[in-house]
Amino acid sequence: MPGAQPISVAPYRMSSVELRELKTQLEELLRKHFIKPSVSPWGAPVLLVKKKDGTM
Repeated sequence: MPGAQPISVAPYRMSSVELRELKTQLEELLRKHFIKPSVSPWGAPVLLVKKKDGTM
């Protein structure tokens, strides 16, 4: 929507294990050039879900 303003929402809390896993996955995606750094005011929440084997 042209002219729309981003909505400010507090970030989800993450455990230190989840935060470490998120950083690891983001670094890998950056290294593979699947994602790139952004300074956009828009964003999306990250939700980590454990697999059946316990990994994320």
